[in-house]
Amino acid sequence: MRKAVAVFRACFLFLAPLTLGLVSIPAPAAPPNGLAKQLDALIEGPDYKHATWGIVVVNAKTGETVYERNPEAMLAPASVTKLFSCAAALVAIGPDSTAETVVYQRGARVNGTLHGDLILVAAGDLTFGGRTKDGKTVFQNHDHTYANSGLGECALTDTDPLAALNDLAKQVKAAGINQIDGEIAIDDRLFVRTRSSGSGPDAVSPILVNDNLVDILIAPGAKPGDPAKVTTRPESGYYQCDSLVTTSDEKSAASVQLLPVGANQFAVRGKIPVGSKPLLRIYPIDDPTQFARSLFIEALRRNGVKPSAAVLRQALTILPTKDAYAELTKVASFQSPPFREAIAVTLKVSHNLYASTLPCLIAASKGQETVEAGLREERKILEKLGVDVSQISFGGGAGGASADHVTARATVQLLQGMAKRPEWDAYKAGLPIMGVDGTLADVVGADSPVRGKVFAKTGTLVWFDAANERVLLKSKALAGTMTTKAGTPLYLAIFVNNVPLPTGIGPGREGKLLGKLCEILHDAGP
Repeated sequence: MRKAVAVFRACFLFLAPLTLGLVSIPAPAAPPNGLAKQLDALIEGPDYKHATWGIVVVNAKTGETVYERNPEAMLAPASVTKLFSCAAALVAIGPDSTAETVVYQRGARVNGTLHGDLILVAAGDLTFGGRTKDGKTVFQNHDHTYANSGLGECALTDTDPLAALNDLAKQVKAAGINQIDGEIAIDDRLFVRTRSSGSGPDAVSPILVNDNLVDILIAPGAKPGDPAKVTTRPESGYYQCDSLVTTSDEKSAASVQLLPVGANQFAVRGKIPVGSKPLLRIYPIDDPTQFARSLFIEALRRNGVKPSAAVLRQALTILPTKDAYAELTKVASFQSPPFREAIAVTLKVSHNLYASTLPCLIAASKGQETVEAGLREERKILEKLGVDVSQISFGGGAGGASADHVTARATVQLLQGMAKRPEWDAYKAGLPIMGVDGTLADVVGADSPVRGKVFAKTGTLVWFDAANERVLLKSKALAGTMTTKAGTPLYLAIFVNNVPLPTGIGPGREGKLLGKLCEILHDAGP
């Protein structure tokens, strides 16, 4: 296990006036008979004698507090941070807005040959065609971006990660360009590059292809001793994969290591048991712009266009000024799905890279370029939603930054404020559903009374305690909305920080505990 693992699991307009002032939560009423006793029995158990809890549960209709504990303690929310990032992005950008990625030609076209450059202008399209199947944006409950985390089996979507680039290449061909004797360039100046604070790919850029990573799928051979089959996605000459994985006895455990050996070069070593499911690993790309450029050149070649530009070379050209594009010829464009669909993926699978990009997109919507500017704009939006911003602290959009701390009170204020907004339907629709999908799919069983009744964002942040050879659960969190057995809608925020886990125990134990707390709220709540 890694020494430190962080898991968190157009024109931009405001669509409606924002409500000014903090959301007021009335003083606690007497909890329903037996509710507090049942909740306290779990959260005061021996496993949590060193932990800190922060909980607020309110009646969504009346605003009355149903239960609270340390409601204004600043705690690490882990990926519940994404509730704040996604809310601010939906308000700033709009759930139905789309991003258009455009390809321009610079230079003269003569008899099918472009004597000049082809320039793709990145628009911050988070999914960029790579998650679309039959016209719908799809996801797996355990996203491929978590494949190196060691916290569960991850899977690939049955989609084409190069769909957008292939589509653009076909349009270039249809425009009458058969050959290009200039450069192929990517304009990535929408915002300044930064780094994600979450696990998975961490290079935050306006251009994303296959979530800025290479998927590596390892399948066992027919019998022990056979070489395993190692395939990569997307295939490209941009990187080199040296694989040597053998098939082991069916009773053995899989052991596969991914070893970086040079710039865009990696080795795969280890063993995989015969008869086992294919194993997924990922190689994050450090330079998304050059990755996209190489993939675009290859897409052009596949679709009948002959660029002279080299796949493995930096683009040797000076980009035009942003104003100069108005004078250039548009030869291709790709339209993203509505923004709400990218937000849904971000929330459902707790996508760290997308969430880390959101503050940058918020900044770009205001004509700014840095993640810090985006976070300041996010603060303004949250304050107008009714969140007490003195009770929040963010260093990024995903939940893994050291600065990321919030209170349970502020989190419920966020939910209350969003519920009054026209973006609420898109926001709620993106939340994982307990026992059904996303990061809540496996928290409760099929017979649980809360299955399908809790719409909430999860959060998990763990660190390896080398001194004790165990895991320290820095944060386990849940925040969202649910309906009780009596039909009462609730808003809830539940955080627990600093839980030392026994050897061999993972954070899934606390995930099941959060499910149990919801079952108590469902049965004994108002």
